[in-house]
Amino acid sequence: MTRRRVVITGAGAISSLGLDLPTTWSNLLAGKSGAGPITKFDTERHTAKFACEVWDWSPEKFFERTESKRLDKFTMYYLVAADEAMRAAGLDMAKEDCTRVGCITGTGIGGIHEIEESKVLQVNRGANRVSPFFIPKIMANAMAGQAAIRFGALGTCYVTSSACASASHAIGMAMRTIQYGEADVMLTGGSEAATTPLGLAGFCSLKAVSTRNDDPTRASRPFDRDRDGFVMGEGSAALVLEEYEHAKARGATVLAELKGYGSTDDAHHITAPSEDADGPSRAMAQALADAGLAPDQVQYVNAHGTSTYLNDKIETAAIRRVFGAHADKLMVSSTKSMVGHLLGASGAIELAACVMSIQSGRVHPTINYETPDPDCDLDYIPNEARELTVDNAISNSLGFGGHNTSLVVGRI
Repeated sequence: MTRRRVVITGAGAISSLGLDLPTTWSNLLAGKSGAGPITKFDTERHTAKFACEVWDWSPEKFFERTESKRLDKFTMYYLVAADEAMRAAGLDMAKEDCTRVGCITGTGIGGIHEIEESKVLQVNRGANRVSPFFIPKIMANAMAGQAAIRFGALGTCYVTSSACASASHAIGMAMRTIQYGEADVMLTGGSEAATTPLGLAGFCSLKAVSTRNDDPTRASRPFDRDRDGFVMGEGSAALVLEEYEHAKARGATVLAELKGYGSTDDAHHITAPSEDADGPSRAMAQALADAGLAPDQVQYVNAHGTSTYLNDKIETAAIRRVFGAHADKLMVSSTKSMVGHLLGASGAIELAACVMSIQSGRVHPTINYETPDPDCDLDYIPNEARELTVDNAISNSLGFGGHNTSLVVGRI
């Protein structure tokens, strides 16, 4: 069976750098850090006291009070990004066969904000004080279900949850759904709102996050020798995928083509990556083969780039293994150096950054890159954006559980 071509016709985002994609992208190009001292709760007993919060967040800007009471923050973030993506795509659902429109999204943790607040309420005031909206709010699939309701999407609808690879798995499966003829339009992406007292405490106990409390904006430093962990981030990105002929027929503006998808697992350790770099290497190789591209046809890699010792070293080794001599010609950067680690949403916001690079002819930097690491020896676009014609880019996501995903996106 001939697989159908899949294009991206809309994108939206909400992050610590802005409440929409253009603002987020402008700040990424400017090399601005979204990190700062946490304002939402007391961090006195946490080893890390800062994060990349969605700083200007107020539900009242986007939702009626009665609606926001029924939604956890991670779902609200996604609906904001999805509204932007759907507007950008110019889709008129009244003219669509809604049974051919679906929604596959990703989140690593889901409604932890509501879980924490409701547990306090239950302990202090009793079980009968827990809201009837508690379960519908915390469900990981709430974001996909609420989006389907909001836009009237009657096709396949579900959530993937694979830690930091969640959104990339969702995007890959949405792509396959269109390729194999099961839908013409798919809303996809990811969302996370895990910067909570318990969420942060868990990552602190893992010693996975930076403790550079005296200088938060310089804490996320992927590939730098002095990196000491990632910075918690939150937010969402949404993308509208369409079958190419369907998009052409309605006169849509095509932002990019989603060309390839690869997915593997290390089968090694629940939190640590395998040091042989085999899993991410195979994911990138699969994605390139799926796209029908040779390694030297790729100009840019948006790295998983967490700012942790093992991840950055192993991802660098994987890129070198897959691209060979061409690795020295690649430009590589980490979105996480500025927006922090959005966990299950990271693959979505990073793919959106790739799309913006294709559209603008510019690639954002990896900020805070000051001291080279001999084990990380690629061109990480240190500290300043660059002009670059991006015909094809790879976006990597590597998650706890050993999950590795790669997406290839390019010019149509």
